[in-house]
Amino acid sequence: MRFTLPLIALVLAAPAQLQAQSMKYPETRRVPQVDEQFGVKVADPYRWLENDVRTDAEVAKWVADENAVTNAYLATLPGRDIFAARLKQLLNYERFGVPVKKGGRYFYTRNAGLQNQAALYVRDSVNGEGRVLVDPNTWSKDGATALAEWTPSEDGHKLLYAVQDGGTDWRTVKVLDVASGAISDQIDWVKFSSLSWAKDGSGFYYSRFAAPAEGAKFQALNENQQVYFHKLGTPQSSDLLIYATPDRPKMGHNANVTDDGKWLVITTHEGTDNRYEITVIDLTAPRPAPRTIFKGLQNQWTFAGNVGGNFYWVTNKDAPRLRIVATKLYARSAEVPEHEVVPQGKDVLDGASIVGGKLLLSYLADVKSEVRRYTLDGKPDGVVPLPGIGDVGGFGGDPDDPETFYAFTSFATPTTIYRYDVSTGKATPWAAPKVAFDPSRYAVEQRFYTSKDGTKVPMFVVKRKDVTGPAPTLLYAYGGFNISVTPAFSATRIAWLEQGGVFAVANIRGGGEYGKPWHDGGRLANKQNVFDDFIAAGEYLKAQHITGADQLVIQGGSNGGLLVGAVTNQRPDLFAAALPAVGVMDMLRFDRFTAGRYWVDDYGYPSKEADFKTLYAYSPYHNIRPGKPYPAILAETADTDDRVVPGHTFKYTAALQAADLGPKPRLVRIETRAGHGSGKPTDKVIAETADAWAFAAKWTGLSVKPVE
Repeated sequence: MRFTLPLIALVLAAPAQLQAQSMKYPETRRVPQVDEQFGVKVADPYRWLENDVRTDAEVAKWVADENAVTNAYLATLPGRDIFAARLKQLLNYERFGVPVKKGGRYFYTRNAGLQNQAALYVRDSVNGEGRVLVDPNTWSKDGATALAEWTPSEDGHKLLYAVQDGGTDWRTVKVLDVASGAISDQIDWVKFSSLSWAKDGSGFYYSRFAAPAEGAKFQALNENQQVYFHKLGTPQSSDLLIYATPDRPKMGHNANVTDDGKWLVITTHEGTDNRYEITVIDLTAPRPAPRTIFKGLQNQWTFAGNVGGNFYWVTNKDAPRLRIVATKLYARSAEVPEHEVVPQGKDVLDGASIVGGKLLLSYLADVKSEVRRYTLDGKPDGVVPLPGIGDVGGFGGDPDDPETFYAFTSFATPTTIYRYDVSTGKATPWAAPKVAFDPSRYAVEQRFYTSKDGTKVPMFVVKRKDVTGPAPTLLYAYGGFNISVTPAFSATRIAWLEQGGVFAVANIRGGGEYGKPWHDGGRLANKQNVFDDFIAAGEYLKAQHITGADQLVIQGGSNGGLLVGAVTNQRPDLFAAALPAVGVMDMLRFDRFTAGRYWVDDYGYPSKEADFKTLYAYSPYHNIRPGKPYPAILAETADTDDRVVPGHTFKYTAALQAADLGPKPRLVRIETRAGHGSGKPTDKVIAETADAWAFAAKWTGLSVKPVE
């Protein structure tokens, strides 16, 4: 197959002033940066926009100038204030997280409605009065400091919690006394870590990286992650190193104590693939030492729990849709034989836990959740009744406690928390929110369409029941990293739907909706299938008259931002508007920053010739097509995104604005004191969504009116 140069090689070599533009964009300095890879000269004139906005004055000025242009344009959109007001109403409802039970106490998160951050509560009984333990809304004036991971000690007397500031992936970990509220112990430089208490509450296990160099906190590569044990009341400098692989610096490690407190299970990974090594430490041994029982990073081994000497695992070994196996650890044997407990079925195993002496297994059946019960020796034992078609999560708890909790949601059903009694099989609502909309007005339909190569792809279509003809449609997808996009409620999307817009989710390849083959079909050399699936979804929506000729807007974030950028280049004629958020836009340099190195499992290595050719052929930054009319584009990123660094979107925007792509705007919205998405305060969510929906409405012809 002949390898052709992406068109950006020509665009980036042309003077910016020769590009026809209908809007006045800020001037962006160009540099003569050209890298030669495998005989290909790759222009990168906006390399300087990779610099950190906090330390580079020129980048900071560029951000301010771009935001000024974007904000001035967004202020002209008549639907913006209507969306903002309605979003404030829709988000003003009580939202609960799934409770965690420890020591007879129930710990859970709650947002009263318009709080910027959910607070952490505790109850002394299942239906008792809750009291606030941790309220992150008091931590910062702008509401951008969030409560991240948290876990109570086994006796419920202590709480371990992590602080996330401004959206960063870095965490500061603290300990709180549940009775007194006193805060003690602080651990720094924690990222991508589980937090796990010792059974006796004497301390906890966590993973950390070395402190980055001065000024490199938000861009430096994350390597040499190590597992430590912190004993309460001692300084972090005294923490005991438990596990590390200095000879393999790309390895990441997470440690969890088993429910019986006797073992530490360390899961090691290299990238984003579910390919793990498992190392266990017998915490009861006179001299605890690590023992790797599953080697080679070949298969998924997700620990589901142990009962006595039986350890239960979710694995894809010889099972692309996953199965449950059990192992026993024999002290004198190097081999760890596994025996099958629940074989692979026709649906994808999506989660497993042991509660009340039963295996509770969650499956995806055509992207819809089903929960099935099994005895510990694998005999079917009924199902957990769900209130409808949707997505379910939770089912945590101790192996001998019959009480557990789960969350259920669907496109038209706000997340509801249920208490489930394993012994009786009865589920009762524990926290049911009330939202200012009528779910009976909406219809949810699942359809299947045909992609370019003949693959059948599922798609959900949601709309008001009275919307019968072609309508402005928001098409969303992700398509990567084995992540399934399941039916879930979003108050922000209701604001689009109630105006008469349609919302569609395409479950394209690259995700985990149908197991390993579905993931493999959309990554590495097969990545083009992801784009073909998404383009086919847009064509289907038009062919079925769900949307009209100039009524389709596409949206995606992170890997989904890459998706939107790539398909916009490949089929600019198909879309009226595009909303790529925090996207991976430079596919030749993604692995040089923060967590980017992990993504090679899905994208490949830019340093390898075959991968380079694949990446260069679809990289959004490198494949902009001058001379073709592009849809209206509103890209989004944030200054504290240290997952997908904002330089991706900065460079992509500069290249878009320099090219002759027709009269529609090509803008960027850059949030401050925010990151990749998690921990974003409610007021920023409202403002960001109002801007996006107003922009989409403008370019799809959606008439926005106040909701009665």
